[in-house]
Amino acid sequence: MRNEERIRTRTPESRAFAQRVQLVMNLTSRLNVLPFDDLDARRTLFTEIFGRPIPDSLSILSPFYCDYGLGASFGERVFINQGCFFLDYGGITIGDRVLIGPRVTLSTAGHPVELDERYDFITRAPIVIEDDVWIGAAATVTPGVTIGRGSVVGAGAVVAKDVPPLSVVTATSVVERKRLKPASTAT
Repeated sequence: MRNEERIRTRTPESRAFAQRVQLVMNLTSRLNVLPFDDLDARRTLFTEIFGRPIPDSLSILSPFYCDYGLGASFGERVFINQGCFFLDYGGITIGDRVLIGPRVTLSTAGHPVELDERYDFITRAPIVIEDDVWIGAAATVTPGVTIGRGSVVGAGAVVAKDVPPLSVVTATSVVERKRLKPASTAT
């Protein structure tokens, strides 16, 4: 993954991340039971979740799930449909006039793939969604990806590499990238 940063687990930094996740999960659970027309309460909770005021033109439909909050930023006239997951520890930047379909997952964090390292680190890398992008229903965008201006990501797509500007991408397929080494010790 490009731009990947590693954070060692069982450290003050990883504990602070875990505490923030607990707080934001509580906030999003409160958000998701509010009446849709209680705009003032929704805006207050979004401000707490994201750690700053949100643009007046931002529209996020519930339910909405976020794990960190402090890593997400939004342009103007962004629409986020129901059931989306933002795992934003690595940073999510969303440009102007972006449309995000229902059940889209934007995931910026994970773990190393090598078994000997998997439990010792959290990995993270930013996602950048440029202006005028449309992401279709149930698409997943993985850490370190930039989706270029004006592009369309088809419903159900798994985006694991950059999308050039003004492109349409689709598909879900399994491609074996490499074979992993067995763990040196059983845990």
